[in-house]
Amino acid sequence: MTDAARANRLVIGLLLVSTFVVILNETIMGVALPRLMHDLRITATTGQWLTAGFMLTMAVVIPVTGFLLQRFTTRTMFVWAMGLFSTGTLIALLAPGFPVLLVGRVVQASGTAIMMPLLMTTVLALVPPAHRGRVMGNISIVISVAPAVGPTISGLILNALPWRAMFGLVLPIALAALIVGALLVRNISEPRRIPLDVPSIVLSAVAFGGVVYGLSSIGTAGSAGLLQPVASIAIGAVAFVVFVRRQRRLERRDAALLDLRTFSVRSFSVSMVAMSISMIGMFGTLILLPIYLESVLGLSVLTVGLLLLPGGLLMGLLSPVVGRIYDRRGPRILAIPGAVLVSAVLWGLATVGTHTTVWFVLGAHIVLSIALALTFTPLFTSALGGLTPNLYSHGSALVGAGQQLAGAAGTALFVTVLAIGTGLAAGHGSDIASATAAGVRTAFLFGAIISVGGIVASCFVHRPIEPVSAPDAVEAPVLAH
Repeated sequence: MTDAARANRLVIGLLLVSTFVVILNETIMGVALPRLMHDLRITATTGQWLTAGFMLTMAVVIPVTGFLLQRFTTRTMFVWAMGLFSTGTLIALLAPGFPVLLVGRVVQASGTAIMMPLLMTTVLALVPPAHRGRVMGNISIVISVAPAVGPTISGLILNALPWRAMFGLVLPIALAALIVGALLVRNISEPRRIPLDVPSIVLSAVAFGGVVYGLSSIGTAGSAGLLQPVASIAIGAVAFVVFVRRQRRLERRDAALLDLRTFSVRSFSVSMVAMSISMIGMFGTLILLPIYLESVLGLSVLTVGLLLLPGGLLMGLLSPVVGRIYDRRGPRILAIPGAVLVSAVLWGLATVGTHTTVWFVLGAHIVLSIALALTFTPLFTSALGGLTPNLYSHGSALVGAGQQLAGAAGTALFVTVLAIGTGLAAGHGSDIASATAAGVRTAFLFGAIISVGGIVASCFVHRPIEPVSAPDAVEAPVLAH
């Protein structure tokens, strides 16, 4: 291995570890909500903003990263991302009350939003197509395992320590990554002086922010409060249409904030559809299973966290193996069985009740984790592998934005259907546990129906055709600042 290749591997490894740490914080607050409600004297609706605000900030910032990654150097973007995340973590650690804690979460999310597109763009620039599956397998660990194990880690910390420890334990790791990255990360592309279209930034913030906020609010709005989230989604949708039309015009002079020509690449558009459906299933399951296990089967928060841990760890162990299979055999041999298994698990979970054993739920979660491991790596690799280098940053930003939208949509869909199903069952005289079980079954049934679309989409996924201008980056020199 040449010195350049060894340096490239170091950069990618550092970015992987840093991205895992920052994305872990997206779901770490859910289990902590009861403790925060007690300590900070806030309601559940208020406390939900610690997660919803994080997702909302991600949705607003990610679309802008397509511009930022072209305009600034790799090292600069890394320092900004980890600097913002570290600052937000420190603010949250020292927060005297809820408002300052929320500010800390927003600053954390600003750094997180930059890291994921930065990682993907760097991998596309440094790793040749023949070896991308293996590296994308490692990225799948970051994208899928970090959110999955966040509640488990949070539960373990809160079982022995106060809630501030969630930030106190993360801060030294974030600062170490920041210092090491500032010293070792090298620039892999030359910045370009491209124009910044301010109206596009405003439109993207209203579009992505409006939709994510509306979807995130539906689950906790209740039947009487649906007007606000629905209006937010409608405003976001209108802004999204205007945003798309503006980007199409700006593309003619290569000045788009988010270049949508990525969707003209078939492997990208098909993989994005299949990926979004899988993300909806994953985030919906992550929100439903703890509710079911705690409210219906009566398990403690710590037990629930430990019960969901094996699946998350198994997903992480399988992802690199899946990447190697992708490099040899292509995406369909992985994506199609993965989509079928996701659907099968959701159909199986649509049968749970008050007498379902914990072992059934554990087995279902493990199979779902295997299915998602089979799914994410080939879809990420196929989506981005067919793009030309000038579209790498835009494609990475769109993948990140799609993940946020799918996560918000999955959470909103499952929680809303859960509430409707629970309400109908309670209206027919069911006790609380039975009514909740009925709502959970109904939500999983809707998810199972949607998952059939993922099977269809996965049948059209194929190994992307390598662009003529694709880089040969593994042996390419790493540019100094």
